[in-house]
Amino acid sequence: MIGTGFDLDKKKAMKKTFTHAFGFAFFLLICSFVSCHSSRRSIGIEEGWELLSERKVNFVKDKDEVTVSNHTPYTAVRFKVEDKDVHINDLTIYFDNGDKLEPNIDDAIPANEYSRVIDLGREGRYIDHIEFKYRSTGNVLKGRANVLLLGKKYYREY
Repeated sequence: MIGTGFDLDKKKAMKKTFTHAFGFAFFLLICSFVSCHSSRRSIGIEEGWELLSERKVNFVKDKDEVTVSNHTPYTAVRFKVEDKDVHINDLTIYFDNGDKLEPNIDDAIPANEYSRVIDLGREGRYIDHIEFKYRSTGNVLKGRANVLLLGKKYYREY
């Protein structure tokens, strides 16, 4: 028996519907993979330390200002350097009460290492903002360094 044009159109419509459904399911699958993957990377920070800022460092002298927009007292700050060596030669920490601290710093920090800890006081201090000058060292062709600024939270002992 010869099929009618109606049967042929019905098969084409079913095939088209199946193709669209399969395409939509594939799209949903891809979207779920993309949305489940976080665009933020995870870094390991010692207990009590909090990430205040992250910056890419140029090879010429670079000056950055980090505003600390929380009301958490900190007892210390330090830097963690990633990917390349960095030279930090100036640091000023401004506190909420108007005081400022200018520790003597002129340090070369190797890649994947921490700077020395800069103490702010045992009772913790509220940081308004931090200014620092730094530059990447080494071969320009090997990329720029990444610098993390960490603050140690003050925990009141009861």
